[in-house]
Amino acid sequence: MRDFQRFEDFQLDVLKEVGNIGAGHAATALSKLLARPVDMQVPLVNMLPFEEIIELLGGSEQIVLTIFLRVTGDAPGNMFFIMTRQSAKKLLKHLAGIESEDDDSYTDMELSALNEIGNILAGSYVSSLADFTKLTMIPSVPSLAIDMLGAVVSYGLIQYGEMGDNALFIDTKFLEGNDAVEAHVFFVPDPESFGKLFGALGVPLE
Repeated sequence: MRDFQRFEDFQLDVLKEVGNIGAGHAATALSKLLARPVDMQVPLVNMLPFEEIIELLGGSEQIVLTIFLRVTGDAPGNMFFIMTRQSAKKLLKHLAGIESEDDDSYTDMELSALNEIGNILAGSYVSSLADFTKLTMIPSVPSLAIDMLGAVVSYGLIQYGEMGDNALFIDTKFLEGNDAVEAHVFFVPDPESFGKLFGALGVPLE
């Protein structure tokens, strides 16, 4: 396992820039979809061990809403867009104007809206990585699941085999104050994709 804790400041700056560009793309796309301004921030971007990310998100038994997609091309990997159920309901209310009557279940309209928003967000980060690295990265059609985090990650492993030990972790924050909604994007490059991806980012892996 590579030690990504040793990244230099300039290397983390490169990753932060990828996150900021992705957030900019996503905010623009969501603004068009919703016909209203969308404020997005990226408080944290880092490369972290996979297990550490799962713990950061509340552990493998935490129930989450996940948009999962496979990235193919020059640097294949798996991308997850993850929110708690509370954040998902908040996002629906404040971004899509959908008031929910039940905090624990979702209507077809709610699921459709979340799938569209998650697809835009995950796709925006794939695009920003592709633009930044000049690598071909093609997102698959996304799938949406509401399940324990461990089960969601296991699905990715079962579908596509071994994943890397580390992931590019991007915190995303919509809106501000009491209306703030937190979401998390993480991209898990396939083991053979690491060297190619970080070489293209100008962050050589020793």
